[in-house]
Amino acid sequence: MNTQMDKRYPIGNFDVTEKFTMSDIPRFIEEIRSLPAKIQNELYYAEAEQLNTPYREGGWTVKQVVHHIGDSHLNALMRFKLALTEDNPTIKPYNESLWATTAEYVKVPIQDAFEFIRIIHLKLVALLEDMSEEDFTRTFIHPEGGYPSDLLHTAALYAWHGNHHLAHIKLVTGNRH
Repeated sequence: MNTQMDKRYPIGNFDVTEKFTMSDIPRFIEEIRSLPAKIQNELYYAEAEQLNTPYREGGWTVKQVVHHIGDSHLNALMRFKLALTEDNPTIKPYNESLWATTAEYVKVPIQDAFEFIRIIHLKLVALLEDMSEEDFTRTFIHPEGGYPSDLLHTAALYAWHGNHHLAHIKLVTGNRH
């Protein structure tokens, strides 16, 4: 039996078929709320060379991961807002691998990328906390498929996504707190 962790998915894959209920929402909100502090803790202890170290061969560096979290969760905020204000809108996907090669991933300091995440999460949590049960049933269309379409499962996805990339950062920093 091979017990070696798959560094691509150190906390496991997100299961789009898993059933969630409204009772899960407080946990998702807390995971989203606490992610910036957890990232900050990892960055505080990270040494400069670790920021440019990939979490696995062929993977992103810590700095790219932090920038990606900001980009991804900005898209999450937009998806929530679109689904809350339009009737089943089609969202725009993006090529995250190509986004990770754009100039700001190199030029913008990691502390600024972290601050971007902090502000996005502040806005996202405020939005999530104000949503009704009916709001969480609202949907959007992801043209590529394979993603949750209702906001309850989308909240679960982004709670998982933050923890997924936090685990990538920890693979490099070695911190387990």
